[in-house]
Amino acid sequence: MDQQDGAVFTVLVNDEEQYSLWDAGRPLPAGWRETGARGTRQECLAYVDATWTDLRPLSLRQRQAARQADR
Repeated sequence: MDQQDGAVFTVLVNDEEQYSLWDAGRPLPAGWRETGARGTRQECLAYVDATWTDLRPLSLRQRQAARQADR
């Protein structure tokens, strides 16, 4: 629980492998799914910091990898 207001968050990820914190009691927005990480805001931010190490969208990473392979 969050020290300030008791809020519980969940970490979401989309198809581009971008992450977001979300209030655990709200319905998920379209295009997003839960990662399984849940807790205080700080716990969820720590999870995102440790997990989301490459901030480029997945489609960009794939295009850049394909260009490198063609060289």
